[in-house]
Amino acid sequence: MSAVNNKVVYMDNNATTQVAPEVVEAMMGYLTEQYGNPSSMHTFGGVVGDEISKARKQVADFLGAEPEEITFTSCGTESDSTAILSALRTSPEKRHVITTRVEHPAVKSLCENLEVATGQKYRVTRLKVDSEGVLDMAEYEAALSDETAIVSVMWANNETGVIYPVEEMARMARQRGVLFHTDAVQAVGKIPINLKELDVDFLSLSGHKLHAPKGVGVLYIKRGTQFVPFLTGGHQEHGRRGGTENVASIIGLGRACELAGEKMVEENGRVKALRDRLEEGLLASVPKSMLNGHKTDRLPNTANISFEFVEGEAILLHMNQHNICASSGSACTSGSLEPSHVLRAMGVPFTAAHGSIRFSLSVYNSEEDVDFVLEKMPAIIDSLRKMSPFWEE
Repeated sequence: MSAVNNKVVYMDNNATTQVAPEVVEAMMGYLTEQYGNPSSMHTFGGVVGDEISKARKQVADFLGAEPEEITFTSCGTESDSTAILSALRTSPEKRHVITTRVEHPAVKSLCENLEVATGQKYRVTRLKVDSEGVLDMAEYEAALSDETAIVSVMWANNETGVIYPVEEMARMARQRGVLFHTDAVQAVGKIPINLKELDVDFLSLSGHKLHAPKGVGVLYIKRGTQFVPFLTGGHQEHGRRGGTENVASIIGLGRACELAGEKMVEENGRVKALRDRLEEGLLASVPKSMLNGHKTDRLPNTANISFEFVEGEAILLHMNQHNICASSGSACTSGSLEPSHVLRAMGVPFTAAHGSIRFSLSVYNSEEDVDFVLEKMPAIIDSLRKMSPFWEE
């Protein structure tokens, strides 16, 4: 989108993405003429059921999976909960979960509830990260035990974009007979994934992070993995998830996966170049700014930058006056005045953590967008620092 003529410069794609026009086009007929229930016996509904099967194959092909390994859900959060709770129910004698200190609230809050709501019946190990957000693999190896029911580690961090060694971690878990789940909500569509080559048992994704609509997600369940449904009811999704299917959104997600495959090169080429120019320009033009996260092992679209001695909320409000959209962290934790748990886990100084802004781009961003942000941001930060009692030029 352009910044001119009061249009929005949207750089908050890790929160949600624009629904691709091609996805809207694919969905429209199933919001109007083709409204049959895919579980019905008549042909009118059967046609819809065939389209869901087509979408399932589109998603599977994109992930390097088999169609029967794909279960449609409402979102990434449901997929995360389903995977973790299924592992605990299929192995009730195992009461240990391994995760990280930088997970999305979808996993972080569930693990906290497992401890508190059950009176510490379950034990959770939260792996530390260093100042660049990188995990200690020796700590992970030491944490794996015969009591571990499941490991849940995000593929890429939603705030910093740091990519974790999911392939190696899944292999190590498999060697110990431990199930492995990855929240790949941010990674899908941005980096190549081929599940046929991995020891991942469960993978979660959410449609609205890759230019499909909100309200649809996927849980990949590796063939042969023991599984207990989270939502029971009808026979939908081969008995793995009850409830009438969100037909139009499922069809949209299938089309979005096709498009993501086609645009992967652009995501890792042109979009990454835009991100790098934005990042380098801000760090060069704004004093006391710093990059949060590993310099290279990061999603191609994400830059998390701290501007010391100013508040992130104030920065966003000033950016909003110029129709620039970004975020101070996860959209699922907005409203909290606490600094990001991800940045705290990385040891980012308090004066910087509060002033962190996440810029997340997409294929719809342009050079003009980057130029506009680079033009406006230095003055925004400078004006806010002049009001800060902690700032000294």
